[in-house]
Amino acid sequence: MKVALLILYFAVLIGIGLYCRKHATDVDGFVLGGRSVGPWLTAFAYGTSYFSAVVFVGYAGQFGWKYGIAATWAGIGNALIGSLMAWFILGRRTRVMTRHLDTATMPQFFQKRFNSPSLKIGAAIIIFIFMIPYTASLYNGLSRLFGMAFSNFLDYSVCILLMAVLTAVYVIAGGYMATAINDFIQGVVMLVGISAVIYAVLETKGGFIAALDGLARITDDKVSSTPGIFASFFGTDPLNLLFVVILTSLGTWGLPQMVQKFYAIKSEDSIQKGTVISTLFAFVVAGGCYFLGGFGRLFSDQVDIAAEGYDSIIPTMLSGLSEGMIALVVILVLSASMSTLSSLVIVSASTLTLDLIRDNFAPNMTEKRQILLIRLLIVVFIAISAVLALVQYKSSVNFIAQLMGISWGAMAGAFLAPFMYALYSKKVSTASCWACFIFASVLMSANMLCRPMFPAILQSPINAGAFAMLAGLVIVPIVSAITSPPNRKLIDNVFSCYDKRIIVPVSTSLNSEK
Repeated sequence: MKVALLILYFAVLIGIGLYCRKHATDVDGFVLGGRSVGPWLTAFAYGTSYFSAVVFVGYAGQFGWKYGIAATWAGIGNALIGSLMAWFILGRRTRVMTRHLDTATMPQFFQKRFNSPSLKIGAAIIIFIFMIPYTASLYNGLSRLFGMAFSNFLDYSVCILLMAVLTAVYVIAGGYMATAINDFIQGVVMLVGISAVIYAVLETKGGFIAALDGLARITDDKVSSTPGIFASFFGTDPLNLLFVVILTSLGTWGLPQMVQKFYAIKSEDSIQKGTVISTLFAFVVAGGCYFLGGFGRLFSDQVDIAAEGYDSIIPTMLSGLSEGMIALVVILVLSASMSTLSSLVIVSASTLTLDLIRDNFAPNMTEKRQILLIRLLIVVFIAISAVLALVQYKSSVNFIAQLMGISWGAMAGAFLAPFMYALYSKKVSTASCWACFIFASVLMSANMLCRPMFPAILQSPINAGAFAMLAGLVIVPIVSAITSPPNRKLIDNVFSCYDKRIIVPVSTSLNSEK
């Protein structure tokens, strides 16, 4: 049954990729779907790119074990800050300004917004360096699930190769549109899967009330002596939990693969509907993942954290389910990982092609050659991520998994503040962007290489990444205030896109009655 469902699932993905070839005939179509993607596809593409196996297996297990049921706050933050506020604050302005500037990638945005080719190169290099380990980390967590589900006849290395090859096939064939349609299907699987899994797991412990009561009876003097702490509202360590919420929620505002979803939105109506759909999706999927992880300590008699690590918690919780439920879980985690992987490799390949190779070494490259190069680089990036995942699996090297947090902190810390302020303020300077780029990149690199030298609270890559994002919100206005202002004529032209007048029906705005 498990194998049959996987074969059917893979066949659907490939079929959609081949069907969407007609949308991938030019760069704009391949990278952004012709900027004509509707609300459901855009919202699900945003959500499925947001949540991967890292969240379901790694973060949900780790933070659920540490903070108990309070880990659900991370999922709530993902929905309210990472989805609702991101769409509300960034969605419309990103779509309008990127269309006006005719940009397809985040580095291109920085170049044209500030008339600075060097900013584009700097942003492209940061994406290139920190995106590859992120793609490799997407395979993490799958090993334990596949070991649980297919230990008798399917090696995990085969799973890595299958996931890599199938993702490459449908992305190369259909580009962004194929990714968006497949993301919708994968999103439906994730919604159904997480809901069914939560119900099934809690039923093994007597239902929700019995499971919550059992969680309240668990104590761990190494963590806290407070009775019922793991079933409490704020958990064992509210401050560190806050850093988790900031990194995993606010981080989406500066990640290229997330922000780029706004480039492709079709209309105003799509933004409004997409905001609601994306937020509800995040509530169910992210909230559900962390909520499930919060009950991890009920399985402490089956888990040896010291020997097996946090990634063993969720697979252990699922090991007692029926064969059909395990098959659903495997497809759920594959969906989460493949959707995020496809989004990352499109961003990486298009950034390298358009922002580094074409503009610096081959300015006369035809559009057909650009698409060919993007497709070739997609193969290269997926191959590198698969090789790194295999190396980690075969040798038990853990640094790749650690780089997941480093990657988020570096990219979101570098881009979040400059990008957001650039959409709203005419005073943002080129120097302030560089200050943010350098600060976040150096901070997260130092955190990886010289962690013991950091203050205790910032030794965690998650805390350091959250600090980089918040610091950027202060760095940009301060540096902009003390450095040369942008060219007035350039900035007026950039912001002229917001002054364009359109006529709308009364149902949209009462002001139109005037």
